[in-house]
Amino acid sequence: MSKTTHFGYETVSSTDKTRRVGEVFASVASRYDLMNDLMSGGVHRLWKSALIDRLKPRPSMHLLDVAGGTGDIAFRFLDAGGGKVSVCDLTEGMVRVGRDRAI
Repeated sequence: MSKTTHFGYETVSSTDKTRRVGEVFASVASRYDLMNDLMSGGVHRLWKSALIDRLKPRPSMHLLDVAGGTGDIAFRFLDAGGGKVSVCDLTEGMVRVGRDRAI
């Protein structure tokens, strides 16, 4: 028997929800950073800056950013003096946007 959960106003199987969430993130990957700015009023930038300030990146440090999306935290880490970053995300399109931004 399949477990059910909610996706918006629908009741769907857990498997279907996983697929749908992936499709949503894939469809917005190229505009994800702009959407974060608009939806949070830019506040997400403040907590990301606070995170980097707290980490105090150094050249000897390596950051593993799990669910790193387009890599915005990874880029901040490098800009602040961090050594290396590895970004992983379940949505290939998000990682691709970050990779293209890095090139």
